[in-house]
Amino acid sequence: MIELHNELLAVAIDPKGAEMQMLCRKDNGLNYLWKGDPLYWGKHSPILFPIVGTLKGNAYLYEGKSYTLPRHGFARDKTFLIADITPDKAVFALTEDESTLAAYPFPFLLRVHYTLTGASLEVRYDVQNTGKSPMYFSIGGHPAFSVPLVEGTGYEDYTLTFSQAETATRRVLVDGLLSAEATPFLRDESVVHLNHELFAEDAIVLNGLRSDSVTLGSAKTPHGLTFRIKDWPDLGIWAAANAPFVCIEPWQGHADEVDSHQQLAQKRGVVSLAPGQTWSRAWTVELF
Repeated sequence: MIELHNELLAVAIDPKGAEMQMLCRKDNGLNYLWKGDPLYWGKHSPILFPIVGTLKGNAYLYEGKSYTLPRHGFARDKTFLIADITPDKAVFALTEDESTLAAYPFPFLLRVHYTLTGASLEVRYDVQNTGKSPMYFSIGGHPAFSVPLVEGTGYEDYTLTFSQAETATRRVLVDGLLSAEATPFLRDESVVHLNHELFAEDAIVLNGLRSDSVTLGSAKTPHGLTFRIKDWPDLGIWAAANAPFVCIEPWQGHADEVDSHQQLAQKRGVVSLAPGQTWSRAWTVELF
């Protein structure tokens, strides 16, 4: 386990999946990250790569050949190398191997940067195409935060507040695939009141949001967090059934639609990366 510290934060990261396991603010003693209880969901903050969500039939087509990938791809189950580490920063690296090439025929270098600054943690993904032909991928974060965060509060005491009023629809997931039709979700409003029924039909998948951030908080406690989603085209919000957490998931790409043609190069949200090029994007969480 790799541990990072600064004057306010303490973070623990497992090289397996380069997955964050703990996110604490020292002055209030709170661990904001979900504990990973397998009774509900045994993960904490997996990295979704080279796909986000579920593929139709768990498969895709590329240059006339069919390949199989599990939901959210393989990065979360791979052990990353530690490329760099200081007291308040760590960089983890993953490259292709025989098993990844069998499921995903692209050479790559994925670097995940964890950087502490004051009360904020930045997580940045750098994807480099190390091959000789275009590379197609999606990527996303999946951090889960404890709700309720403090004793004496309940799940329904918490809200997610966007930095701007939003009008947005959601597409329901049917067996992991996005439905063809969208349903209203936000109507010129910025606040989502958390309750377990929100996730009765799996994740809430939103796109085209104007907000730069979303804040998890409660009127019953001064503690919470602000999650910056700027530059991410898709956002997932999810919790397992009756589970005491909520995931705030910045995505580049999403699950297949129910009527998907399964062509990877034409998949909505997929990034086409030229040989030798690097794609970068980050999300930040500030604890209060």
